[in-house]
Amino acid sequence: MAEPKTKYDRQLRIWGEQGQAALEKASICLLNCGPTGSETLKNLVLGGVGSITIVDGSKVEFGDLGNNFMVDDSSLGQSKAKCVCSFLQELNDAVKAKFIEEYPEALIDTNPSFFSQFTLVVATQLVEESMVKLDRICRQENVMLIFARSYGLTGLVRICVKEHTVIESKPDHFLDDLRLNNPWPELRGFADAIDLNVQDPVAHKHIPYVVILVKMADEWKTSHGGTLPSTREQKREFKELLKARMAATDEDNYKEAIDASFKLFAPQGISSDLQQIINDSCAEVGSSSSDFWVMVAALKEFIANEGGGEVPLEGSIPDMTSSTEHYVNLQKIYQAKSEADYLVLEERVRNILKKIGRDPHSIPKATIKSFSKNARKLKVCRYRSIEDEYNNPSPAELHKYLTDEDYSIAVGFYILLRAVDRYAANFNHFPGQFDGGLDEDISRLKTTAVSLLNDLGCSGLTLTEDLINEMCRFGAAELHAVAAIIGGIASQEVIKLITKQFVPMTGTFAFNAIDHKSQLLNLC
Repeated sequence: MAEPKTKYDRQLRIWGEQGQAALEKASICLLNCGPTGSETLKNLVLGGVGSITIVDGSKVEFGDLGNNFMVDDSSLGQSKAKCVCSFLQELNDAVKAKFIEEYPEALIDTNPSFFSQFTLVVATQLVEESMVKLDRICRQENVMLIFARSYGLTGLVRICVKEHTVIESKPDHFLDDLRLNNPWPELRGFADAIDLNVQDPVAHKHIPYVVILVKMADEWKTSHGGTLPSTREQKREFKELLKARMAATDEDNYKEAIDASFKLFAPQGISSDLQQIINDSCAEVGSSSSDFWVMVAALKEFIANEGGGEVPLEGSIPDMTSSTEHYVNLQKIYQAKSEADYLVLEERVRNILKKIGRDPHSIPKATIKSFSKNARKLKVCRYRSIEDEYNNPSPAELHKYLTDEDYSIAVGFYILLRAVDRYAANFNHFPGQFDGGLDEDISRLKTTAVSLLNDLGCSGLTLTEDLINEMCRFGAAELHAVAAIIGGIASQEVIKLITKQFVPMTGTFAFNAIDHKSQLLNLC
């Protein structure tokens, strides 16, 4: 067996050893192992999740051979859960795998406590009634839940958790934390010691742009009443001043300073998103508060005191044109400030823990350090229960989507997936599931969809005939090509939730294979 660091090398570069350790501790339960469930679990098994439990009471039928690569001719008539479990175990023998030959709906009804043992449940191909029940169970047990469903040429993925907090959100684009418009004493002292008018051309072209911007900002403020450029004209003028200081046309450091001048113009203080987090009622912590909210409480104190309105410094600087000596010294200044801020924050965390009657050292240093470095990028995601979404819909949001040409098909499929569940509850089969009677099924589904639209507060709006016809033509089929995409999205969200890295989806993901479009509906 390959060493874990070799085996998982590529993904370790994305979510690191801490993220991989979280995956390896996780226990995942899959409900229904058709194509959607099997594809989801395959990705997680290859990623090195700790253990899996597959729940499915069905047997492998001839139709499964064409849409599920994890069963073959020899599997016919056997337990589907057993066959898929065996196949997945072969993919990664480090993962503990077991199966339960039982229908998920029965387990949800008769043994709700069963789900409390898992880190996360992936529920595939469940109808509305079972979804509502399972979401209620998982919320009560604080178990994360993801619904995934493929239906013909469409599919949905929906996350269900009360609250998910993210420290390492890893946004694609985020402003470097350089504090150019609010330098601390050590950075200012470093900048002051460097002469922008140095005569040596080599030295002049190797002054870091951080220093250039700090010093030029001071010059600007001296002649502009202590304020930085704010209007478009002032910003243009500031860039012209930078250009005028260039001693030669090949001075990349000054070009970098001009390109990075927007970092100087950025407002001081914290973002509105972070302000919302520190003002959240959960930041008023007690003995039962999560580690995240204890650290938020400490951060709030830091910002109001030592931080002077700022969060702890991240401590890293981007690559830039500079002499090695200047760059290394600049790195050390940023790292030293970051470490000093972290130590202050850590002390505040320990004091708060002591105050609320918990072990002052119950939150590891590494966790506080990560929180300190990523304080600007914290995220809190909260999700409505499925029951609340279904019973208390937002007519305004639905109306907006239904009348928007770009979203009308996606929300149409969302509504029709609910409609086919109502249809199945009334007629004991899905529309178009059996040969013959398609016209009658189309008529019945149309009536059901109109009734559902009225219940959703969207009376007067309609779904296109083509969309209703397509749903009947699908016949509740679970196509492998669609299932592979839905399974890929679902497994991606599972990894986000378990590693607590990256920001999970905050709406219902809708896939439309007819038009090759995927969209997020913000209904939850």
